[in-house]
Amino acid sequence: MAKSQQTFNKIEKEKARAKKREEKKKKKDARRAEGGSDGIQFAYVDAYGNLSDTPLDPADKIKVDAEDIVLGVPKKEEGEEEDPVRQGKVSFYDSSKGFGFIIDLENNEKYFCHVSGLLDDIAENDKVSFELERGMKGMNAVRVKRV
Repeated sequence: MAKSQQTFNKIEKEKARAKKREEKKKKKDARRAEGGSDGIQFAYVDAYGNLSDTPLDPADKIKVDAEDIVLGVPKKEEGEEEDPVRQGKVSFYDSSKGFGFIIDLENNEKYFCHVSGLLDDIAENDKVSFELERGMKGMNAVRVKRV
């Protein structure tokens, strides 16, 4: 005769699942019988982003025209051109390999510098002026001159 495939452990697990389903059903029925809910049915948001359950006063509404809403960054004015030449300090330069890094004095950003972008010979800790160009891996310092 074949042995039963249902072990004691399987039977106990199935009993526990059935008990859990029954408790869940009882809780669900109790909530339905209670009828009330604990949360706010409707939530209103005031001008400051606060939630409330009372409607807002219509006199407090502010009329906004769709044309007045600006999306994105405003364009620069004609006379508001930024100086492309920046000042910096050489933090690292390897003349044998032909590259290095320059730290911008304005924002302390580090920019890659290649020997092909140099106008003068530079060394570490030199003060330099440079311009930025987009490279393959980010912004590169070009037209680098010692100050």
